[in-house]
Amino acid sequence: MTSFQRILVATDLSAPARRAAERGAMLSRQTQAALDLLHVADLSPLDHLRQWLPGQAQDMPQRVLEAAQAQVQALADLLRQRHGVAANTHVRTGAVTNELVRIVKELQADLLVCGARGESVVRHLLLGTTAQRILRTTPCPVLVVKQSPHEGYRRVLVPVDFSDASLGTLALARRIAPGAELVLLHAFEVPFEGHLRYARVEEDTLTQYRTVARQVATEKLEALRVQAGLASEECHCIVQYGDPALRTVEQEQDQDCDLIVMGKHGEGPVADLLLGSVTKHVLAESQCDVLVSV
Repeated sequence: MTSFQRILVATDLSAPARRAAERGAMLSRQTQAALDLLHVADLSPLDHLRQWLPGQAQDMPQRVLEAAQAQVQALADLLRQRHGVAANTHVRTGAVTNELVRIVKELQADLLVCGARGESVVRHLLLGTTAQRILRTTPCPVLVVKQSPHEGYRRVLVPVDFSDASLGTLALARRIAPGAELVLLHAFEVPFEGHLRYARVEEDTLTQYRTVARQVATEKLEALRVQAGLASEECHCIVQYGDPALRTVEQEQDQDCDLIVMGKHGEGPVADLLLGSVTKHVLAESQCDVLVSV
């Protein structure tokens, strides 16, 4: 199992974003990966300022960049002091998403770490726009940090849908948290249950249908555990009936997990859309960090 070679932390220099930098530094020390800090400055608002104050704001972009570079360097110094990790610093200008993708490819980073800000409504907006674009376009896993890091991840929830990506998601969970206990979750819904109810199928028949579906899912989850090379004592397998997004957030709390690792692609175009909505919901509503695989 290969570890991370290069970790890129994207920061907007806010206090919440420092959590991401701290987690990135901890992972860098844990995996011996190189660490890079990136701040992307959007200078477009300064264009209006130069129009309103001709001759007085011409040097403003340079001053903004110099201030940003000083702040990024101060963050790098803090990480060196606290975690003993030397970070490379980068300050770029332009659209955040485009620059992030560009430097991920330029540095060949194999993990992008960023922060999540705000409470529920704000998170819906943030994670539904910038973060979602990053997740769709970034060619490496993205770790969204929500909690202040104090130790390595100890209990990791991995929702799986039995698609081809499931094994890779489990491997990614092991890469980022090699010593953690894994909680494998499969949430299932009975196909066409709504149609069956509309057709007035008896509840006993629906219950039997769910029982069979649960048994099939349990066997598949056990087979996936074995295929992934996970010993029974190092992971806990859960099969639940219900909406995957709701069950994932519910089990995060019930199992006291500090990280969720999930894929962003399902099996086929319809599953891709459904899993996209699951990922978005989990990103917005979960309390712990979320790592989304490519």
